[in-house]
Amino acid sequence: MDDSLYIVVPAYNEEENITKLVEDWYPVVERYGNEKSRLVIVNDGSKDDTYKILCECTQKRPLLKALDKENGGHGAAVLYGYRYAVSKKADYIFQTDSDGQTVADEFEQFWRARKTYDAVIGKRTVRQDGLSRKFIEQTLCFILRMTFGVKIKDANAPFRLMKRELVEKYIRKMPKDFNLPNVMLTTYFVYFHEKIKFIEITFKPRQAGCNSINIKKIIKIGWKALGDFRILKKRMNNNGEKQTRKEGVNEL
Repeated sequence: MDDSLYIVVPAYNEEENITKLVEDWYPVVERYGNEKSRLVIVNDGSKDDTYKILCECTQKRPLLKALDKENGGHGAAVLYGYRYAVSKKADYIFQTDSDGQTVADEFEQFWRARKTYDAVIGKRTVRQDGLSRKFIEQTLCFILRMTFGVKIKDANAPFRLMKRELVEKYIRKMPKDFNLPNVMLTTYFVYFHEKIKFIEITFKPRQAGCNSINIKKIIKIGWKALGDFRILKKRMNNNGEKQTRKEGVNEL
């Protein structure tokens, strides 16, 4: 393969899931990437044996990179991984989560579309992680429409393949430890009429362990996001960035 692929996965207290995660996604890096590609798992200050298990997994997997950082939350860990992939000049950056809710076999259709689109993003039409999560996502998309004027059906899906240049371009616009980087990336892509495609994906229940993001934390993150969204929209206006027509966003 000519293209380097960096798969970025944040992990926090995932000792029950982490081995299966590596077993599922390491073959994807081997099959689709080149020798410069990496499966990058960012340990976000886990209090269990997540990082220890990761380090053991790296011993026989040269394309697996385990990063360790202080706990800063899911969004900060995602951005940490993105910045690492950007620094390594990855051709493509893919992001998913460590809880086993996504399906590695669905990656191929995203990879096939990479030459036609600058970003290919998952769309969770059917969510098996509870009605409350679906309601939160719908509310978030409504807020984005009211704030930025963008119509998005799923802004935060943890299954997205993006050109490195596109990620690099837009993460510069965000605060260093922004809580919802994928939400803003999707928003920027649509707002500025980047060439993107939405593809329906499977989204299973969490496979093991406990979700560290409960409803109370979600509300707290959401409340802060409202202020952040207003600031980011104001920056767009102050920089003279004009909204383009949101045409040509493809869905399958």
